[in-house]
Amino acid sequence: MSAPQPLEVWLRGPLPSVPPLLQPVAHALLQAREELTAALADFPLALLNERPAGVASVGFHLQHLAGVLNRLLTYARAEPLTASQFADFDAETPPLPLTLDAVTRLVQRFNQEVDAALQQLATTPESSLAEVRGVGRAQVPSNVVGLLTHAAEHTTRHLGQLLVTAKWVRSISQ
Repeated sequence: MSAPQPLEVWLRGPLPSVPPLLQPVAHALLQAREELTAALADFPLALLNERPAGVASVGFHLQHLAGVLNRLLTYARAEPLTASQFADFDAETPPLPLTLDAVTRLVQRFNQEVDAALQQLATTPESSLAEVRGVGRAQVPSNVVGLLTHAAEHTTRHLGQLLVTAKWVRSISQ
């Protein structure tokens, strides 16, 4: 018999520090962290920058996950992006160095961004969720809950693409 699989994060119960309306955001980010860690535990470094049929590489998604989460949470706090955040955005285009250290640093950075997101969720009053926030250089209007929800949705979208691409490049390299 195989060992029972742990419940997905959203089925493990509420996170005590996160307001009820923001629980789904926290659960999605924690689930993404677990799945990313598992997927990259034994991923061959030589495949990191592979782009079968022109799709974005595992390396791109890995870089993008932390950066976009950081930027969306900045907008939710009604803060402008910094020069460092713009530089991170510009650096999201691979190729990545094919080293374990490079991958480890990017996974750690994503984990740090998830931790920062959880802290931000814990300190976000539910009464602020409808407050208007500007997005991007054009300051396209959104609101706090829209940005937080999109941060979770965007993270899970890119994680899914990373997982599929990782499986695909493994299958064609064998």
